[in-house]
Amino acid sequence: MTERCGFVAVVGAPNAGKSTLVNALVGQKVAIVSPKAQTTRVRLMGVAILGQAQVLLLDTPGIFEPKRRLDRAMVAAAWAGAQDADLLALVIDAKTGLSHRLEEMLDGLGGRPEPKWLILNKVDITPKEELLTLTARLSERLQFEQIFMVSATTGDGIPDLKTALAARVPEGPWHFPEDQVSDATDRMLAAEVTREQLYLQLHAELPYASAVETEKYEERRDGSVAIHQQILVGRPTQKAIVLGKGGTRIKQIGAAARAQLAELLGRKVHLFLHVKVNPDWEEDRGLYREIGLDWVE
Repeated sequence: MTERCGFVAVVGAPNAGKSTLVNALVGQKVAIVSPKAQTTRVRLMGVAILGQAQVLLLDTPGIFEPKRRLDRAMVAAAWAGAQDADLLALVIDAKTGLSHRLEEMLDGLGGRPEPKWLILNKVDITPKEELLTLTARLSERLQFEQIFMVSATTGDGIPDLKTALAARVPEGPWHFPEDQVSDATDRMLAAEVTREQLYLQLHAELPYASAVETEKYEERRDGSVAIHQQILVGRPTQKAIVLGKGGTRIKQIGAAARAQLAELLGRKVHLFLHVKVNPDWEEDRGLYREIGLDWVE
């Protein structure tokens, strides 16, 4: 059989379930997930393999109305991820349906030349009548090559979608070895895992006023790895939230992140976290490079 390989840009509004979908198609976790919208900040690639096909899934930040520099950089990363893709996969939260934000996104996608697939996610919690109505309305707005109804959380419809993607990508040699599931560096992966724990453990207490920077990533002779990270926040009150009473919260964040990294990296991990207050961290060009975003004026 001939090898196939192609890029699929996974786009959509925040919280549509794009990262959960990418993880489901890859078959393991490559992108961080939380109930909070706008969790994904950078364009990250997941590598899904089926038979002789390698599907390169570009998990992009949600496209939304940007209000600050970080927002603008995230939206720019989302649209950049769509450029030169062999296929655009528009993921929509079927339960939420059409919104003002989604209407604007449809307008933006309308003029793009790439083939488009519609993926209605969260169908397990959406009444069938609403699904059919939403599908009809979306099909009036854009010409979709194919339409799929899935639940990235339960796995419903995922095998059929993966099979279709594998057949759709063009013929060509694979871009990555068979055992590679993402293009993220270990440094970037480490920062993303810790950031995920900030979201999961602090919920609404610490919105998006934080970033994680991997300062050192050292391989040790015994095969373990030492990772030093700083958590950047804008105000002293936010630092107190991250630390928790007597440092209990940051210990819990570190323990959970360390365990997940050890599983992902397949080795013992020594994780050292400290919190730094920097009101201007969103204006630090170096940090944008570190977390994989372009500087946007």
